[in-house]
Amino acid sequence: MWFLKKYLFSTVYFNNASQFSISMKRRQFFKQLGASSAALSLGTGALASNTQLIDNTIKISANDKVRIGLVGAGIIGHYDVDAALKVAGFEIAAVCDIYTGRLDYAKEKWGDGIFTTRDYRELIARKDIDAVFVCVPDHWHDRISIDALNAGKHVYVEKPMVQKIEYGHAMIAAEKKSGKILQVGSQVASSVLVGEAQKHIASGKIGELSYVEAVNDRADQRGAWQYSIPTDANPQTVDYDRFLGRAPKTAFEAMRIFRWRNYTDYGTGVAGDLVVHLMTSLHKITGSLGPKRIFGLGEVNYWKDGRDAFDLVTSIMDYPQTATHPQFQFFSRVNLASGSGGGGYTKLVGTEGVIEMRGNELKVNYFKYAEAPGFGGYDSYTSFSAKQKEEFKKWYEATYANKNPKRTIGEEIVYKTPTGYDDRVVHMTNFFESIRAAKPCIEDASFGLRAAAPALACNMSAIQKKAIHWDAEKMKVTKG
Repeated sequence: MWFLKKYLFSTVYFNNASQFSISMKRRQFFKQLGASSAALSLGTGALASNTQLIDNTIKISANDKVRIGLVGAGIIGHYDVDAALKVAGFEIAAVCDIYTGRLDYAKEKWGDGIFTTRDYRELIARKDIDAVFVCVPDHWHDRISIDALNAGKHVYVEKPMVQKIEYGHAMIAAEKKSGKILQVGSQVASSVLVGEAQKHIASGKIGELSYVEAVNDRADQRGAWQYSIPTDANPQTVDYDRFLGRAPKTAFEAMRIFRWRNYTDYGTGVAGDLVVHLMTSLHKITGSLGPKRIFGLGEVNYWKDGRDAFDLVTSIMDYPQTATHPQFQFFSRVNLASGSGGGGYTKLVGTEGVIEMRGNELKVNYFKYAEAPGFGGYDSYTSFSAKQKEEFKKWYEATYANKNPKRTIGEEIVYKTPTGYDDRVVHMTNFFESIRAAKPCIEDASFGLRAAAPALACNMSAIQKKAIHWDAEKMKVTKG
């Protein structure tokens, strides 16, 4: 039986920061979240609906304030800042975006006192900014993050951490050199469901892990990134050259800015946007550093809207045996035009059971194999002669005396996240705690690269029509 040798989820995500003062209410916040594991082990299902997850009455001193500078005030930028502002201690101080309409809205939403600019360098140069949220197109992630770290800022960078695998090591180096916190924004790393799955894998509840199947499908236009484009988008209201950055130069096209995920010049398609979430969950649950081989298929299957980024990607990955897990296989699929109606799930299938995460629910079904194989039915026993049948029965009874010929089915375990639970807020809480206590965060640059690289390798494999070999420990593509 294989067991994870590292600490369990609750001690990583929900421990109290001993290096700075924290109120009893804030301690209770972590205690209540940690109680989910106890509730699951007792088979009590979901926690009570009145479980308090966020308490904005917590008193934080001025020295504990973390002032945010947001770079990229699009969809995810607002989601991230809104989640951060639910954590006592965070404040929004500055916003950068290449579109003036978003800067106008930032002041409407957060007040005229917010500093706004089109140039992210002006934002990170400000002494009143403690942490920079990098919520821009993928091709800008590494450059802005590294500049912010070099300027002495903490960084929260959206997934995938990098657009290209080869950019990753420079970010790791900048993180280490700066001494600042860099946390990648794949919030499933802080998910209580992931923690529950990790606990059951570690306990050996489902036997040895054999394979994992993970899906994240969609079935609507906006889910396929056909986002709204403002009617006033033009070269005067948008700094198009700044948007392009290192990408190939093109004439102004609003579609490329507001639907950038559709283009490989700026994004990473469904692999970098959604498969990376599946990788993050998998690595947190198993404690794995990553696969050794990635086989990917990808195509623009349905959305013939000018995009060149795949809208359908499937993959199979080979995870080698390590100190924390046995060898297992990983299957994934992301489809932006799913006739099944969309949705997602992750199934971890072991030799004696399965853990399934779907939406806000986790289920564990498990059994123990019979002590004896039994005979008859669909079995070679039925083809034996009458005499051999009698001899076989005598041998069987002598060999398997008092052994149970039936497998034992365990009682299904069901866990649902508490009412009001938001793993993005928990992820932000972890980021805040890491900054204030100067402790490692849940998803640093090394973890970020190890999650992003196999996802990005799906695109590489699909394009090159061959397996991509990956050294997960050294974090490098190899020749195999």
